[in-house]
Amino acid sequence: MKQNILPAFRLTLICLIFFSGFYTLVIFGIAQAAPNGGKGEVITSENSQLKSKQLGKTSDFPKMTSYYYSNIGQKFDKDDYFWSRPSAVNYNAAGAGGSNKGPSNPDYLKTVQERIDNFIKHNPDVKKSEIPSDLVTASGSGLDPNISVQAAKVQVKRIAKIRNIGENEIRQIIASNTEKPIFGILGTEKINVLKLNIALDGLK
Repeated sequence: MKQNILPAFRLTLICLIFFSGFYTLVIFGIAQAAPNGGKGEVITSENSQLKSKQLGKTSDFPKMTSYYYSNIGQKFDKDDYFWSRPSAVNYNAAGAGGSNKGPSNPDYLKTVQERIDNFIKHNPDVKKSEIPSDLVTASGSGLDPNISVQAAKVQVKRIAKIRNIGENEIRQIIASNTEKPIFGILGTEKINVLKLNIALDGLK
């Protein structure tokens, strides 16, 4: 029996030291090389219009109302801004998660259809088949801060009309805010909605 217990005890002790100590320190060290020391990229904006509409303000950090967290998905649903991806948790960073409803669930299908109908209502020039899935489905975390390039492009006509700005100008800021796949192969092209809307407000 000792032959079984002692090796198991040693293995448990080694794993405890490795995963609770060494591994944690390694990950912490790697995080220090990330934006803001691994806490996520923080954006500040002096744009009065942005502040007045409270766009990008994270309610989970009420004492930091002039700071904007680009790594946390936030709600943008005004017609003069690019809309963000839907959230199953109403963009609550304290309760991140998906809906856990399958694609055949009637409640889920109803929710998606409502999002499609609402998008078409605000974007009458867009056909149902042209709506990217990320504009009508929530991400697994409910806090995805990015949308696809196509999701941004299908909103150009609406924004250009409301802001009285040329469509080409808006397409240019979409192109300049497009993030390429890591190393050119990992992932897909994406756009951070907060950064895109800040750039949009910067257009004269």
